[in-house]
Amino acid sequence: MRCGRRNQRRAGLALAAVAALLVAGCGQSADPKGADGAKGGAKGGTAGAGASAKASVAPLGPGEVRVGGAVAKPYSVTLTDLRKLPQASVEVTFTSAKGEQHHTYQGVPLHDVLKTAEPRFDAAKKNGQLRGFVSATGGGDYRAVFAWAEIDPGFAKSQVLLAVSEDGVAFDDAAGPRLVVPQDTKGGRYVSELNQLWVGVVDPVVDGAK
Repeated sequence: MRCGRRNQRRAGLALAAVAALLVAGCGQSADPKGADGAKGGAKGGTAGAGASAKASVAPLGPGEVRVGGAVAKPYSVTLTDLRKLPQASVEVTFTSAKGEQHHTYQGVPLHDVLKTAEPRFDAAKKNGQLRGFVSATGGGDYRAVFAWAEIDPGFAKSQVLLAVSEDGVAFDDAAGPRLVVPQDTKGGRYVSELNQLWVGVVDPVVDGAK
């Protein structure tokens, strides 16, 4: 009888050990760093000084912009972070549904913000960065796309900005920054309530279409 009870206790302990291992394994697989590899190296680079490193799968806070895609260090940034960085100012004119617009914006060059995430361009290819593009998503799932050459100062004459203010009036922290595209004659790519910047490369699409 005692042997039977001892065997039952041993079986119960074995089951408890297996259950503990399973729970530990599930906890590891739920690590937010799992799919994308890291919580982002926002502390390095131009925009990293004030940027908040986040796991790419974490929910976005009000006014927060996630930077990800084909990058080594995905991270997120807020208006508060952007205001702490060196600012640029630009006067623009563009047309919108409300007619012709004239504004002065202040903000951080988009290239600086993306450079902090370390885009993964193929250095073995001549001007490999010219195969890159950036998708910008704003409120209401509004989206616009930029070729990398449009935002890289090595190729572009003007700077696309992540604006923090318009005509001297700061944007609300909960609304987030606005993209400002001085070279555009229409305001379609002036993405407001920006919440995502995604870097991509055209090679997989183009080569896959052959």
